[in-house]
Amino acid sequence: MFRLVVALSAELLYAERMSAPLPSGSDRIELVETFVCIVEAGSLSAASRRLGTTQPTVSRRLQLLERWLGLKLIQRSTHAMKMTEDGERFFVHAQELLQSWTAMEEDLRGAAKAPFGTLRVVVPHAFGQEQLMEPLLEFLKRYPRVSVEWLLHQRHPDFIADAVDCEIRLGSVEDPGLVALHIAEVPRIVVAAPSLCGKDAQTISVDKLRTLPWIALGLFYKDEVVLMRDHEADTCQFPIKPRLCTDSVYTTRRAALAGFGATLISTWIVADDLAQGRLIQLVPEWHGVSLPVYVVYPYARFYPAKLRRFIDLMRKKMPTLLGMQLPQKHIRDKART
Repeated sequence: MFRLVVALSAELLYAERMSAPLPSGSDRIELVETFVCIVEAGSLSAASRRLGTTQPTVSRRLQLLERWLGLKLIQRSTHAMKMTEDGERFFVHAQELLQSWTAMEEDLRGAAKAPFGTLRVVVPHAFGQEQLMEPLLEFLKRYPRVSVEWLLHQRHPDFIADAVDCEIRLGSVEDPGLVALHIAEVPRIVVAAPSLCGKDAQTISVDKLRTLPWIALGLFYKDEVVLMRDHEADTCQFPIKPRLCTDSVYTTRRAALAGFGATLISTWIVADDLAQGRLIQLVPEWHGVSLPVYVVYPYARFYPAKLRRFIDLMRKKMPTLLGMQLPQKHIRDKART
């Protein structure tokens, strides 16, 4: 935040040298908000509708902002609008400034009791479509002044450039510049269609797994399967040459149902199939390494109430969902007490 203030102060001094009339403090925030809205809406007319004002007003604010900074931020033609390089740089700064400003207002005004605004959350595609819908809908019901943009994809976001508040991430978090809260784990088991193993399905050994055809979920394993025995330190690993390798858990499940191979898969997505007998669990005493679930977000001096409340709800609800569990450390600590 300090670097941002220094950068904007330098730009302000430049504007003063250009003898442009400077807006007041509150007007400056309004100009920055208008610029961000123009970029996100894609046009001056769309921005004016979002802001509830007229297009000439939006255009005038943009011109005043450019005079204040002494920079050309947006190139406009009859049919197109494009940010300049300076505009792209300023857009990143502007998003960070507005997020910090909103968080500061909420903190100082005691808005923690009534979160508001838009929360942008990145979630894994299948996980966000199915498993996380229950806590998401509860969050929306509990906080009616908050809107959520629920972004489903596997790409990890650039939190500042993409204006993302947080990410729900499956798997490890290696970036030391991010806050990563370990809130739950996803157990994984070996399953197959009953037709794949015939009469031996219920008694198949872990060694026999090596000879089966496999369907691999490439996000987490591709050439090798690693299993652990319940309550013991035993591990078993063996190479595979999958008939099918995919990054979709839906595709993995469908191929398993069709009998094309065994697969190591998250329990939540096959719970109904197991209950109805469409799939069976092989070697029940063995399981895959559970996938950790993190809430990930950047470090900041202030966190808006909408983000704090979302994290609190996810920490409470996610381990209680079907096919989920507390992190193993929490389970071990609880067992000792």
